[in-house]
Amino acid sequence: MTDHVRPTTDQVRDTAAVQEATDRLLASVRKLGDADLREPSLLPGWSRGHVLAHLARNADALVNVLDAARTGTHIPMYASAEARGADIERGADRPLSVQIEDLLAGTDRFNTAAAALHPEAWEATVTLRNGVTDRAFRVPFRRLVEIELHHVDLGVGYTVEDLPASFVDRDLDYVAGERFAGRSDVPALLITADDGRSWRTGRTDGDPVAVAGPATALLGWLTGRGDGSRLETRGSALPDLPPLG
Repeated sequence: MTDHVRPTTDQVRDTAAVQEATDRLLASVRKLGDADLREPSLLPGWSRGHVLAHLARNADALVNVLDAARTGTHIPMYASAEARGADIERGADRPLSVQIEDLLAGTDRFNTAAAALHPEAWEATVTLRNGVTDRAFRVPFRRLVEIELHHVDLGVGYTVEDLPASFVDRDLDYVAGERFAGRSDVPALLITADDGRSWRTGRTDGDPVAVAGPATALLGWLTGRGDGSRLETRGSALPDLPPLG
């Protein structure tokens, strides 16, 4: 292995975490019935069936991303935004057994695609949805984010408080430190977690609003999965945030 190639520790760890999160998700889903899938999720306009259909298709989309890294060719994550939306709509009303089978198959395809990448391929720059780019070794973590947060969105009793602490710490750093950093539609924020970690994020101009509290409450608020009632601000009300996008 050459010096510039990262060890495989990160992606191996994250791929294992994806499987563990999927198992937790399926344990929740298997307690539901067909009628429950037609009930609204916590995402506006989406039923629980929409959430599960999205998770299955997201697995296939990330397989495309990994295959692009493996082959060094351009393979779009989704054929188009319209195709993505149509696939989710088409899959939303399926029976529970079909939803579970589809999610399991998508997980197997994702695991197979990850196992097929050689060390150098994990270093490749890949293109995600909306032209966002990242390194291939971060794809398993991105899949983990999808599974964990959408498990919360199902509205089946799994909340941000149930997320593994290791995931909360990493996703909080990811959202506050990267996803919202420099965004002009996010107010200037100084976020401080109870463990002392802090992030300056959002707009780069003006005095930031100081927001502090438990990591789970911060992550819930930043991702639109919590009301921020456990957070404290200094000199300002808790600002509204745009969708994570």
